[in-house]
Amino acid sequence: MKGFIEDWRDAWVSLLCGIAVILAFSAAWQAPLFGYNDQQSDAAGALMRNFYYPFYLCGLFLAWRGGWRLAGATWRTALLLGLFGLCVASIIWSIDPSGTVRRLAALFMTMLCAYALAARFSWKRLSELLAVAFGLMMAASMVLAVAFPMMGKMQTLFPGAWRGVWIEKNMLGTYMAIGFTACAAAAIHNPARRWFWWGVSAAMVFVMLMSTSKTALVSTLIGVAGVSFVYLTGRGPVTGIIMTWLAVCAVLALAGFALAAPDQLFLLLGKDPTLTGRTFIWDGIRRVIAERPMLGYGYGVVWTDTDPFAPLAKIVHVAGFRPYHAHSAWFEVPLGLGRVGLTLWACVFAEMWLKGFYRTWRGDGGVFALPMIGIYSLATLTESMALGWNDLHWCLAVMVLVKLSLPGDVDSTERVEAPAQVRHLRVVAA
Repeated sequence: MKGFIEDWRDAWVSLLCGIAVILAFSAAWQAPLFGYNDQQSDAAGALMRNFYYPFYLCGLFLAWRGGWRLAGATWRTALLLGLFGLCVASIIWSIDPSGTVRRLAALFMTMLCAYALAARFSWKRLSELLAVAFGLMMAASMVLAVAFPMMGKMQTLFPGAWRGVWIEKNMLGTYMAIGFTACAAAAIHNPARRWFWWGVSAAMVFVMLMSTSKTALVSTLIGVAGVSFVYLTGRGPVTGIIMTWLAVCAVLALAGFALAAPDQLFLLLGKDPTLTGRTFIWDGIRRVIAERPMLGYGYGVVWTDTDPFAPLAKIVHVAGFRPYHAHSAWFEVPLGLGRVGLTLWACVFAEMWLKGFYRTWRGDGGVFALPMIGIYSLATLTESMALGWNDLHWCLAVMVLVKLSLPGDVDSTERVEAPAQVRHLRVVAA
């Protein structure tokens, strides 16, 4: 790739640390190392938890290199930190306080890594870092699917569909949709290497199609539309107004279609009207939430409490089977944090969209942000992708929100001055 080594010569350690963090949170290593099984043994689970510690150190290094920009990101994302603070406070009313504490530690490091990535890199570098990381996942998935089909392809359900380095095909498809967006952003932000990254993005689309995931196909179309919207909006004010008007019309049309014909929307996504049993889970969750509506049952503990009188037992009774998460961020959050948590989460979600549109309109929001918000928003409807510990989707969502909250678009290798108050204190101390 033309000029890649020169462009990253002063930040190659940060590049490697950033790639390592993305790969760790993607869980692309779990199935190849521990087997393609939905359930892992307790010993394997312990090894997986310990696996993350070296990558937390990579995140701490990036946080250190983020410098003052990382510190400035804290007060600019008060709602997000308030939501995290509510998770911490839930220790008080959690049905399993020790379990909440353990998961809070992992959630803190996941969010710290996201803050560090946003503060450390400009959009130009950040998009290329993501493109490299997702390119590695794609290459590994292609090798497994072609050379080791017993691992890289589905065997029982949907036989022949590619799953690559993940347990099932939808994960491969969703990550390839995000990878396409990252590569497209890298191509636009790095013109000297645009043909290379456009080629990789085309390969991402191919692998996504081989997964046969309809949800991933819709996510990829959202990525294409989002990248096109950002690119055309930057071509001038008239084009920006037209694209914004078209975007608003498209959102309203999609919302109307979802309200008027939800069954057809589910079929378009490759789901039956019950969303493969998700509606039964949600019915059980509603009944459980009704018993603790304001604050919920504590962060991250409902799905591991197997007591016969615990909330999980009631959800299983209503659903008719044993789920392992809520399969929707909009049910997962109130289950653990109640209506208070749901309100905060909705505010964070709205902030993400508003800042995404505003910074895109202003011209310094990057190419990756708005398409990623669209893909993430779709995923939150049927997957528990809010406040996830060691989860790449939540890490990227936080990263995008923090990046959109920071002033300007600079790399922390450029000299960033400390705030004026701190400089004044330094002078007085001297």
